[in-house]
Amino acid sequence: MSESPSEASGSSSDASGGPRASPDATAPTDPAGGSGTAARDRLASLTARIDGTLASVVFASLAVVGVGGLIQVSFGTYSMTVFEAWRAVVDPAVWSHPGLLGEFFLGETLGGLLAAQFGWATEVELAHPTLIVWTVRLPRVLVAVLVGANLAISGAIFQAVTRNELASPYILGVSSGAGLAILLTLVVFSGMSAFLPIFAALGGTVAFLIVYAIAWKGGTSPVRLVLAGVIVGTVFQSLQTGLFFFADDLGVVQSAIAWTTGSLTGTDWEQVRLALPWTVIALGFALAGSRQLNVLLLGERTARSLGMSVERVRFALSGVAILAAAAAIAVAGIVGFVGLIVPHVVRTLVGSDYRRLVVGCAFVGPALLVGADVGARLAMDPVQIPVGIVTGLVGGPYFLYLMRRQDDLGDL
Repeated sequence: MSESPSEASGSSSDASGGPRASPDATAPTDPAGGSGTAARDRLASLTARIDGTLASVVFASLAVVGVGGLIQVSFGTYSMTVFEAWRAVVDPAVWSHPGLLGEFFLGETLGGLLAAQFGWATEVELAHPTLIVWTVRLPRVLVAVLVGANLAISGAIFQAVTRNELASPYILGVSSGAGLAILLTLVVFSGMSAFLPIFAALGGTVAFLIVYAIAWKGGTSPVRLVLAGVIVGTVFQSLQTGLFFFADDLGVVQSAIAWTTGSLTGTDWEQVRLALPWTVIALGFALAGSRQLNVLLLGERTARSLGMSVERVRFALSGVAILAAAAAIAVAGIVGFVGLIVPHVVRTLVGSDYRRLVVGCAFVGPALLVGADVGARLAMDPVQIPVGIVTGLVGGPYFLYLMRRQDDLGDL
């Protein structure tokens, strides 16, 4: 009679014919086995996020951001070479004074309190190129980085929770809802501009709920979600246009136009400080929810069989996506197609595992927007065009390319 696999592995004999104990039988019991297993799981999760291809994507994106940022900070009324711009960015007079960095990133009030607590100097004499780069030009690059990361992560999350690769904050109407809330704040409640991210998040949330309600018919489908997004986006954009008739101040009208087209012109450290904390929160939740996003891609039935509360997870992750989109719109306006293009590009390069996809989007998104802003600033120099126009010119043809390449475009 043939020996069973379990018997063969558990009672095999050595060359002398004596019984040989299995390794499992002689291995000492590890009292910390639970914690060791958890550590191995965390290491495996980290390894899954970092591989050769992802590392190449990250380094290439950082190179694009670095080169694009240096080009940005070297052009202007006060012209300087790229080498001079680099020396200004890495000037030890800035980096050796944490109090000065604290005032840049945290503001004069909070940064000043922190500097006073630790005895850091904040009054530092800076060279003229360093002063121009750090107070005027570098914030625009940092805002582009934050906006690109937020929009890319938002688009990636929306594509997973809807299982629709056409989903993005722009196409699902979230951008239009957030933009309408911002315009209402600027035109009607101008004294509450400090709460722009909150109002933008509320507007995006309302828009997404309306889209989901319209698309719901015993469930949703990619086609219905996209059509509902187009409907809601069109209505909200019409309301945005109507608000222009209630604006008496020309400056408010010009600011509103900048919001609706997406522009980084005139951004400073205030916008950096406005978007940075929400970006960190959204990125943290997106990374923490990457496993749930992978499960959602398997379908509702499979996700439920694995014990997931699908609707609760879906709306929680949608809230993260709305927060990320709102943080971007609050400082740069409605920048289209970034949330659609970047997840597709990253998915092509590193695969569909959201543990890697979210990390890739956090780097490729900034690279795309910094590059687009360089084009927006230099294409018609000295006239600066809104960066949303450049992303639209890039995103439209890419969207057409996706439609031509895939017959089943829509489902993930």
